Amino acid sequence: MKLSRVLTIAVVFLAALSNAQTWQALKHQPTFPSPGTALLMNDGTVLVHDSCASDWWKLTPDNTGSYVNGTWSQAASMPSNYGPLYYASAVLPDGRLVVEGGEYNFCNGAETNLGAIYDPVKDAWAAMNPPSGWNNIGDSSSVIFTNGQMMIADIYNTESALLNSKTLTWTVLPGTGKKDRNAEEGWTLMPDGTVLTVDAEDAPNAEKFVFATKKWINAGNTIVRLEDPNSQEVGPAILRPGGTVFATGANASGAGHTSVYHPPKIKTKPGKWVAGPDFPNGDDCADAPAALLITGNVLVMASPGIFHTPSHFYEFDGKTLTKVAAPPNAPNDDSYYGRLLELPSGQVLFTDGSDDMEIYTPNGTYNSSWAPTITNFPSSVTRGSTYRISGTQFNGLSQGAAYGDDAQMASNYGVVRITNDSTGHVFYVRTHDPSTMGVATGSKTVSTNFDVPSGMETGSSHLEVVANGIPSTPVQVTVN
Repeated sequence: MKLSRVLTIAVVFLAALSNAQTWQALKHQPTFPSPGTALLMNDGTVLVHDSCASDWWKLTPDNTGSYVNGTWSQAASMPSNYGPLYYASAVLPDGRLVVEGGEYNFCNGAETNLGAIYDPVKDAWAAMNPPSGWNNIGDSSSVIFTNGQMMIADIYNTESALLNSKTLTWTVLPGTGKKDRNAEEGWTLMPDGTVLTVDAEDAPNAEKFVFATKKWINAGNTIVRLEDPNSQEVGPAILRPGGTVFATGANASGAGHTSVYHPPKIKTKPGKWVAGPDFPNGDDCADAPAALLITGNVLVMASPGIFHTPSHFYEFDGKTLTKVAAPPNAPNDDSYYGRLLELPSGQVLFTDGSDDMEIYTPNGTYNSSWAPTITNFPSSVTRGSTYRISGTQFNGLSQGAAYGDDAQMASNYGVVRITNDSTGHVFYVRTHDPSTMGVATGSKTVSTNFDVPSGMETGSSHLEVVANGIPSTPVQVTVN
């Protein structure tokens, strides 16, 4: 049973490796004890949880759009009886954040069924009731479907529950046809709207959930074992451009395996798995963070065995795993300490429970075909008003980042960025209620609302939609 950094080690800062120039420490480091799961809010800010506590903190980029130079403010705290560690989390279409369960509560083993919802406009949390009959939720998996409904897992069996994001009511799904219990499994949203998982008990098989039928169906054989047979830990699985999924594995006694999923043309068919490269250095992903970079590569954190240090970082380019620079605390970190979050700047934020938060800037850039496009927009906007904007690929090609069953930080929703032409100042504005929460929507026209802040600068400006850290071609707007 793993615990967080706040319980297990004292932080020791080591000199950065000579090849760590791709990592930058935040100019203003957090002052709260244990920065853990971080989520991108739809106004461009980052909400970071203080692990095993009720408090949350907001990182706001500076007026150039820099997260490295961003500043901290304390957000509202969750209900006083709720301080989870390893839980389900997701941002709803309207911009509210849902947190459900917790393997620990205030660092005490609990498998709690507590939950809470955060309203970023009111800066307020409210308690949520669990699904009917669920006495435990614990370290549940979660996902937001294309229609905006959230699903969480019962870790003790094959049940799941759907949350109506408008009414906040749960519907329990007892007869889903799943082959093994949900524990230790992560969920990856696919372009066809299905949800892919790698089985932790019924290995080496995979399954996918079809929302229309509310059933799990066969998703093929992963070829290599991605779960560690004793601990049943697995690693994250990330959807890449082109529609393949890079899935990583755990291994207590050797290198972790990987496998790549090729989805079928008909979503009710299994699809095909092709074995990928093993991790070098005997590393593996027994719970670990990963993120899709703007280059299309996957950045992943790995470490040897089950919950051992040190950790290393790799990029997967579709064929090979290449070791890359690591942040300063990597020698002290097991892979499960880490969290990664894709930022609108095209960078990746890293937390590990210490007071050294770092940002990774990848080498290279994106394929222009991956970028959002804006086709319909208001040429003039007024501060304090709400507008609708439409185009393509506003949700990006992937959920962005993943960890597995213990943490979710999907950011497959467009963020609107407005830059004043005179001052160069950058304003991230709140988006909400998109037409879809899908991924890789291709040429389909999609849309979202955005609110113009009452305090933003007026005058000639240019507006972009950013998804997976990739911006659209800007359009000109006048802010009144």
